[in-house]
Amino acid sequence: MPLFYLYTLLIIMSETPLRITGFVPDVTILGAGDYPSHPIPLSLLREAPVVQCCDGAALSYLEHEGKRPWRIVGDGDSLSEAFKATHRDILRQIDEQDFNDQTKNVKYAAAHQLKTIAIVGATGKREDHTLGNISLLIDYMEWGLNVRLYTNHGVFIPCLGNCCVEVPVGSAVSIFNFGCTELSSEGLQYSLYPTTRLWQATLNRTISPLFSIRANGAYLLFLNYPE
Repeated sequence: MPLFYLYTLLIIMSETPLRITGFVPDVTILGAGDYPSHPIPLSLLREAPVVQCCDGAALSYLEHEGKRPWRIVGDGDSLSEAFKATHRDILRQIDEQDFNDQTKNVKYAAAHQLKTIAIVGATGKREDHTLGNISLLIDYMEWGLNVRLYTNHGVFIPCLGNCCVEVPVGSAVSIFNFGCTELSSEGLQYSLYPTTRLWQATLNRTISPLFSIRANGAYLLFLNYPE
């Protein structure tokens, strides 16, 4: 085995492994997609020290949790004037359309030094919004934020370069390449390679409790919750 390969592997394995659970956010952002139903995103929402809602998600949050979030951030297009008036103290209406409501919430949180962020309720209802919300995770990572997006089925984690991940053997894993020209793995059923289409590294499985990815760029990692 080449010395460089051994050195690279040692670097990877010395890093703190990524895990589905154990992520402690500064803030949880609730989107206006499907409301969390799985225990993992629900706990991230209910145990969060700070909760922000994207516009209409505030209505769902009030209905399900019976309390107000710290902030409601967005363009306000899905809120009635009466609701805006009642919640004017926590509403931050941002009318510009350069960013969607999810990104407005992320930027607002980061501006208040809340840089470890869990996003829930961002998928479902509209597939175009879902795809856009997920792909934006790469941008947030490039802004220096530690962000994960939790669905009712698994978690999306933006990654840059090498990483190692600890999950049960047999866990379902997908990787979405965002420009890596070098991409390989250890501990997955199907070894990674520098894919050129989003679907090409999906539907993989772990064959070890700790798997590693070596890459020279950005990619999205999706981990299904343990069954």
